Amino acid sequence: MSDATGARSDAADEASSTAGGRARTRRRERGEPVAVPALLDRLTRVFGEARDPERAGPAAAYMRDQFPFLGLAAPAQRSLARSVVAGLAAPTEEQLRQVALGCWDLPEREYQYFACDYLRAHAAVPGPGFLATARALITTKSWWDTVDPLATRFVGALVTRHPGLRTEMDAWAGDGNLWLVRTAILHQLHHGAATDTERLFGYCTRQAVHPDFFVRKAIGWALRHYARTDPDAVRAYLAEHRNVLSPLSVREAAKHL
Repeated sequence: MSDATGARSDAADEASSTAGGRARTRRRERGEPVAVPALLDRLTRVFGEARDPERAGPAAAYMRDQFPFLGLAAPAQRSLARSVVAGLAAPTEEQLRQVALGCWDLPEREYQYFACDYLRAHAAVPGPGFLATARALITTKSWWDTVDPLATRFVGALVTRHPGLRTEMDAWAGDGNLWLVRTAILHQLHHGAATDTERLFGYCTRQAVHPDFFVRKAIGWALRHYARTDPDAVRAYLAEHRNVLSPLSVREAAKHL
């Protein structure tokens, strides 16, 4: 073999090795395809093995004994959740739906927390039709501990990616279900300067006399958070609507003004 031929062979081997390495890296980045039954089995096994009955009782009491708990502290739960999904590729929209609904069917509350985090991590996956699934989650086993992350971290991202859903938020803002109202008010919480203020202030005014604590609290929270971006706009809104807003909403909105 000539030196030139040998050099070409060495170069080809190196190129092949490099290409193979890149391919292996891409496979690792993509991860293994999600098999929903296996993921849920792994989740219930890993979370179940870490159950802490001594913590479970107080956790349930804090949520007014509406849901059973495994008793997992938040840091431990996040660590366990990472181990459950380690090596897995991003889910498809249908897999995301199946995981979320599967978690909602499980009794202990930590499984719904896992679903909220999983949805947030893959908020770029679903199309606008997924809002129907989000609605089902918000209106089932409803309490602030799942509704708020769904509203502020998932529905908000979904609406940003699919602006046509804003009309659905308009409908939710006037719905008879208080959790859908709360979601509509809070879904822009992290939008900052991109906040649609006409909708934010409009929803708050529309529900200013709502009798439920969680809606009135949401109004104050949403306004207080937006005041970080435009305090003058919130001051002006409060000055104009103080007589119709509940004292709770005004107090919460004006905390840092």
